[in-house]
Formats: sequence, C-alpha cells, structure tokens
Amino acid sequence: MENFEQRWLDTENNLSARFGKTPDMEAILFLIGVNELGRLPRVKFSKEQKQDLMHIAVCTLLSQLGYYEALGRDEDGWPHFVEVAHVEVKGLGEQERLLKECVIRYFDNDVIA
Repeated sequence: MENFEQRWLDTENNLSARFGKTPDMEAILFLIGVNELGRLPRVKFSKEQKQDLMHIAVCTLLSQLGYYEALGRDEDGWPHFVEVAHVEVKGLGEQERLLKECVIRYFDNDVIA
C-alpha cells in the first residue's frame, strides 16, 4: 500500500490536472461543499455561505469515519449533519492529516462530477 504522503501527492496532482492548479485545503473544502450542495460553482456565494460550504465539506468528510451523520436537507436544499462522536485530535498537524486522509478517500470514490 502506498504511503500517506504519496497518496496525498497523487490526490493533489489529480486535482491540479482537473482544475488547472493545485488547490489549498480551503479550496478543496469549498469544492467538496459545493459538490455536496449540488449547485454549480458559478453561483456567487456570500462569505457566510462559503463558510457554510466548508462546514458541509468537513461534516461530509468526517461522516466517512462515523463522526457525523447526515440529517437531510433544509427547505433551501442545504445539507445538515449531527455530530455522533467527538473527534479526538491533538494539534493542527493531526487535524490536517485526518482531513487529508478523508479528502483522499473522498476523491478515491470519484464523487466530483
């Protein structure tokens, strides 16, 4: 099995090839959030909506590990989640690695249209 660093580099390379540049983690979360919302990225989002999209992405990613569960969508079509287990991570490095592992898994499933 490939090591974590190589899998992350492969994911970054795939995103770079697909979108023309390598996105940072914030851009990746935004992309996942827009994908989960199901709206075109050409739509203008407010600053608050962009934060909400990144929150949707984090919940979606962590739901892969059983930390969150989807509750459904509100009347505007925005997904909502409930925390079902507390995420125990120590420090930013561990948090970043956990998110990266979830991002790798998300894109391995080729869910971006």
